Amino acid sequence: MKVILLQELKGRGGEGDVIEVARGFAVNYLLPRKVAIEATKGNLKQLEQRSHNIKAREDQRLGDAQSVFEKLDGKTVTVAAKVGEEGRLFGSVTSSHVEAAIAEQLGVEVDRRKIETHGHIKDVGPHVINIAIYRDVKAELTVDVVAEGAPVPTTVVEVVEGVAADGESFVEVVEESPEQAEADLAVEEAAEEIADEAAE
Repeated sequence: MKVILLQELKGRGGEGDVIEVARGFAVNYLLPRKVAIEATKGNLKQLEQRSHNIKAREDQRLGDAQSVFEKLDGKTVTVAAKVGEEGRLFGSVTSSHVEAAIAEQLGVEVDRRKIETHGHIKDVGPHVINIAIYRDVKAELTVDVVAEGAPVPTTVVEVVEGVAADGESFVEVVEESPEQAEADLAVEEAAEEIADEAAE
């Protein structure tokens, strides 16, 4: 049975495409859900008249898809998960977890149903996934799974040597997270500015 698609049907076509489908699929799914209409002579004639508008909408969708592709393709998002022995996860990282990570870390809203994780993600480390954005536009993204509560990277900012009260010498390494080091530097700069103003 021939139908005219009113919207994208994954793997089959987009708005305005005329495709052949099984009658049962058309009658029980496509037509009641208004995904397609029957390709009658009258509907095909209307399609011809609307073809310019359909093309304009399709160009807009492809442009939007390309914009999303550029924001996602080749990027990496991090997902924290509870980890057991040998780096195996308790449960798995789902497309919902990936969807939330993309929104939070890349600022892009993606429908979780378009996220292809290629099976269950059950180990820590990088996993390459695909996101079917629109039609043939697919982005490749890396999901880096880390242990929940993994240590924050630290930066050695100072090594202090001295002599304790009991006469024993000691060496102390002062570590800070990059965020803390940045905050401390801002405080020091502000204190210096105040001192300079007071001296003038």
